[in-house]
Amino acid sequence: MAKSEATEETIQLYADLLKSVGLEQKGKNMPYTSLNGNMFSFVAKEGYVAIRLSKEDKEDFMKKYNAEPAISYGAVMNGYVHVPDSMLKKTNEISEYMQKSFEFAQTLKPKPTKKK
Repeated sequence: MAKSEATEETIQLYADLLKSVGLEQKGKNMPYTSLNGNMFSFVAKEGYVAIRLSKEDKEDFMKKYNAEPAISYGAVMNGYVHVPDSMLKKTNEISEYMQKSFEFAQTLKPKPTKKK
């Protein structure tokens, strides 16, 4: 993975968001969360935060916050939404969607581990 271009503030706001819902941050160069091998949020190499939501929650989030789909390496990431910077600063408000992202991740089929 390439090192993220995220600012220190973005990385700290992401960490605060995860703390607000009791989630553990993974990744050294590109912070992310995952459950059973399925990533459900991350700080993109382009410097923004993305979260994975169910189709309904993603549509609601995009409409409510005028958000865009997450794009990484020039491709739209299916199921992920770009969290607007202005929203990232509203931890109490965005934490509801982070919790929904975690709950959605629990419904995904586990991916086999590559660890030996």
